[in-house]
Amino acid sequence: MPTKTSLKTIVKSKKTDSLFSPGHRACAGCGQAIAARTVVNALGPNTIITNATGCLEVTTTPYPESAWGVPWIHSLFENPAAIASGIYAGLKQKKQDKKIKVVAQGGDGSTFDIGFGLISGMWERGENILYICYDNEAYSNTGMQASGATPWGSSTTTTPAGSGKTIDAIGSHQQKKDIIAIALAHGLKYVAQTTAGYLEDIEAKVKKAVATEGPAYIQILAPCIPGWHISSDQAMSLSKLAAQTGLYPLLEYIDGELIKVMKTPAKKIKVEEYLKPQRRFAHLFKSKEGKEVIKYIQTLADNNIEKYKLGA
Repeated sequence: MPTKTSLKTIVKSKKTDSLFSPGHRACAGCGQAIAARTVVNALGPNTIITNATGCLEVTTTPYPESAWGVPWIHSLFENPAAIASGIYAGLKQKKQDKKIKVVAQGGDGSTFDIGFGLISGMWERGENILYICYDNEAYSNTGMQASGATPWGSSTTTTPAGSGKTIDAIGSHQQKKDIIAIALAHGLKYVAQTTAGYLEDIEAKVKKAVATEGPAYIQILAPCIPGWHISSDQAMSLSKLAAQTGLYPLLEYIDGELIKVMKTPAKKIKVEEYLKPQRRFAHLFKSKEGKEVIKYIQTLADNNIEKYKLGA
């Protein structure tokens, strides 16, 4: 079980109505929907959102309905950043860019892979646009194919686990792209990473990103109930464990400097506790070779703890 930390999971109730309405088609307990609700409420009504094709788009905007209480535009898989740039240019022309925040959103497939070139261009131009990635570590909307965000050892429909002795049998054996490092290499003013398990952290980081002049990036781990093969009550606890094991640390950078992290618990939590409830990693617990992969995943977590000084 995840340990308790000073970061709370539940956002305190507010008198204002939510800008993310219930009644959408997301799975019960969906990590992405919970995170998105927190994000848009933190952004406030003076916001325009462009959203890539993906689960969040499909579940929240079946024509003619929308769960969004702000202007929201569905883009193609690859171009929410380009559309956001166009909206921003129009607002600048009308001298409204200081009053209205432009936000581009996408899943990890759009962000890490298909749309990355246009995101890079937006960042190079230094536009005052916040980009948010909801990272569920695969193409969940189209059948759980591997993406550039898929972690080592995960079984997906394009990297299925097998029973052989070759490396293909472990599932995914490509390293997850470090988009945080790529964002920092573009000189972004604000870069942060968090998980759906820490809603107050999401809220605080979104508000800080909005208050920052210049391009900003926030990456949020958002567990997928059917894609990770977990029950509807596990997204939040697994989001916490991802951070507490060191596999998906909570980070915050301003002007390229790491200013804040969430420390891992004094009593170390092994990655097995995070991996075992997820059926996408179930094969790793069935063989000697799989146990070696788990040891390697533990080294990835340990390396993060050392790199970001997460130790309590």
